[in-house]
Amino acid sequence: MAPPAVVENLPPSLNSSAEQPPLFDGTTKLYTCYTCPFAQRAWITRNCKGLQDKIKLVPLNLQDRPAWYKEKVYPMNKVPALEHNGKIVGESLDLIKYVDSNFEGPSLFPDDPEKRKLGRELWSHVDEFMKIVYTSFKGEGPKECGSAFDHLESALGKFEDGPFFLGQFSGVDIAYIPFVERFQVYLSEVWKYDITAGRPKLAAWIEEMNKIDAYKQTKTDPIELVEYYKMRFTAQQ
Repeated sequence: MAPPAVVENLPPSLNSSAEQPPLFDGTTKLYTCYTCPFAQRAWITRNCKGLQDKIKLVPLNLQDRPAWYKEKVYPMNKVPALEHNGKIVGESLDLIKYVDSNFEGPSLFPDDPEKRKLGRELWSHVDEFMKIVYTSFKGEGPKECGSAFDHLESALGKFEDGPFFLGQFSGVDIAYIPFVERFQVYLSEVWKYDITAGRPKLAAWIEEMNKIDAYKQTKTDPIELVEYYKMRFTAQQ
């Protein structure tokens, strides 16, 4: 399913004092941030396709980001963004499909019509899933977000040829895992809520995802994650 593990020496993040790497020099670059869940989607996709040598990581410090990024690279000033074939492509969900379609490596979307149909439904639901859970952080936590995880539990039971959303690993798993990773840690630490309790398929999915090197290498330090979310959400209460 995934290429053999490639252990990378990750480059340091660039801050406002860093010089801009050459633009459109023939090198394919993924502008990213090691702690951003949206950028993590593109990073996982790159790794799953075995493109560590083909797509160079250019990590940014989003708290002190270089001015040249907005001015000369990506006017939206967000990550991820991919520099490829003389253009810049952005938006994390679009990039999963773009990298899958434009580069070598195992396909991240199945041919089976039923799986593609469910994949489209789950793809269109991911923003609503995130919204429900993030909103609950500002309110009563588990009381408000349980339905979001119930939805995932139900979706994970549709196909029996594997523990992933479409049976076998796909771009749908990549779309969800960066956020489930964060929600699981934060809800456990702050609300003492286990998102896998009573949801065996969700528990099995998370366990299987954590066996995938292409994903494991992108995970955020849980302590750092919890502190960031505490700062972001507790301050609003």
